[in-house]
Amino acid sequence: MNDVEFASWLARGAGELLSQLRQRSTMMGKQLGHLGDIRASEFIMERLAELRPDDGVLCEETVDNPERLSKSRVWIIDPLDGTREFCEGRTDWAVHVALAVNRRPTIGAVALPALGLVHLSEEPLYIAERHVPPRMLVSRTRPSPHAVAVAERLGATLVPMGSAGAKAMAVVRGEAEIYLHSGGQYEWDNCAPAAVAIAAGLHVSRLDGSPPRYNNRSPWLPDLLICREDLAAPVLAALRGSDPREELRPFTASGQA
Repeated sequence: MNDVEFASWLARGAGELLSQLRQRSTMMGKQLGHLGDIRASEFIMERLAELRPDDGVLCEETVDNPERLSKSRVWIIDPLDGTREFCEGRTDWAVHVALAVNRRPTIGAVALPALGLVHLSEEPLYIAERHVPPRMLVSRTRPSPHAVAVAERLGATLVPMGSAGAKAMAVVRGEAEIYLHSGGQYEWDNCAPAAVAIAAGLHVSRLDGSPPRYNNRSPWLPDLLICREDLAAPVLAALRGSDPREELRPFTASGQA
């Protein structure tokens, strides 16, 4: 299998495992989510060790191995993105499998098992008709003040949704135009979505407009913008001139908010 096929196989397999676990388990709530994280992580990590033993790995559910910092190829894994949604029986949760090459999000697979979808970084370019007003995806539980301020300036409609992967892939499918996040994330939360979105022809950047870089010593990567290319300039301009009534902290490319 090439790397794209391998990423797809891992994401799909972990997604099927999680779906079966949710259907059959008598556990509920945090117990179910914890078990799902463990089982999906074991499935992916065992296969990476077997089939890509020379690559580095950064996974949310395993102890970080600093040897990855010397590797040019690093798999960045979120075995279950959207644990809350998974436990609540919702559809907006995901599995993220990404390969960063020389710190760039090169290959990605985002499985949305409850929707029967796996989005890949080799999918053909698809640009949906632009929706007016633009739709901006935000956290179900904690929309960031940056997103709210930008939406007000652009006249965008806020659309709450669960996991980062689900939100990013909704933009890829043309179900929304903007995903803006500043509430704090780690590399595993957005590397696979970034790779898929870039391949789909979307704009992907930090909130200061710089490209995201991966396999950093600290995996903290708190902010991300995924949107249509024709909306990137207006969104970034709105970020620079956000509502002065909001005390919004500036963003830098260093990974700190």
